[in-house]
Amino acid sequence: MLVLVLTLILFAALFAWRESRQQVTAAGERPPIAAAAMRLQPRDIPRSLQAVGTLRAVRSVMLSTETAGRVVKIEFEGGQTVAADSLLVQLYDAPERADRAAAQARAQLSSAQLKRSRRLIDSGAESRENLDERRAEADQAAAIVTQMEARIEQKQVRAPFAGQLGIRRVDLGQYLQPGDAIATLTDTSQLFVDFAIPQQQLRWLQPQAQVRITADAWPEREFTARVETIEPQVNAETRNITVRAVLDNPDNLLRAGMFVNAALQLPAQRDQLVVPTTAIQTSAAGDNLVVIRGEDPTTGGTAEFVRVTVARRMGDLAVISSGVKVNDVVITEGQLKLSPGARVQVKQLLPPVEI
Repeated sequence: MLVLVLTLILFAALFAWRESRQQVTAAGERPPIAAAAMRLQPRDIPRSLQAVGTLRAVRSVMLSTETAGRVVKIEFEGGQTVAADSLLVQLYDAPERADRAAAQARAQLSSAQLKRSRRLIDSGAESRENLDERRAEADQAAAIVTQMEARIEQKQVRAPFAGQLGIRRVDLGQYLQPGDAIATLTDTSQLFVDFAIPQQQLRWLQPQAQVRITADAWPEREFTARVETIEPQVNAETRNITVRAVLDNPDNLLRAGMFVNAALQLPAQRDQLVVPTTAIQTSAAGDNLVVIRGEDPTTGGTAEFVRVTVARRMGDLAVISSGVKVNDVVITEGQLKLSPGARVQVKQLLPPVEI
């Protein structure tokens, strides 16, 4: 039995040796090694400055009353969206309305007396001095009516602009003092995005520059803002510059006070060479790419290991700043089986990287 096993092992070894001999050509060369490759073409690389920003309301106020009074009507609910000039709270104003009615009566009387004086002065039955007095009395009466109407308006709390109301803080019958909080009103259609960038990046800041916004609350969404204001002074403690962008928020998905990630878009890097990170061989000596040399490197040739400089990594892509040039064919898969000078056959020519 042992002899049979040894015999089988011997035959297997002889068969393997024969196969390896058949793979060697008459000139002593091994057959080319199959690999995937890609021809390098220039690409424009988008760039951005990353920062953490805070959302702030473009318009937000705490509604309150200008005058004291008892609440007799509440025309809103917390969280409601209201139009500009909507009546929200009505205070008791019966005395002011009575005063206005009396003032209107006096104004009507003064107006009638003024008209009569004008007719009499034409006939010479009244002096110019009496006409001036009647005119002054009529003007004063009209001013009192206007004053009473202003007092009545002070008994009403209206929305100064369109927006969304916060939690209601008043109840029917409650007596309010001037300045007492009623509710917040926030215009959520637009938001400010405030963020800071290092002073070294000042040259890239331009009004109307695009800012990409992402929020943890909506990880699948990306919002676009535009730079509106650049702080003219650098913070002496942090050496940062505060930037304010304006963000349209028509769906009201974002809220003032939220933290967001802001990416300020910079001018693209032109004509950059980009390869998959899998094409790079990294060692203690540095980073290398395997370049195919020959008459038609897109089909095959000789492997040359080239030292390269990786300027930037972007996920599964890398930007190469030196070591290779446009139209070089680099191996992207199978380079681990290669050694310098080895023959290569391109089994798959991949298209250039798209950004």
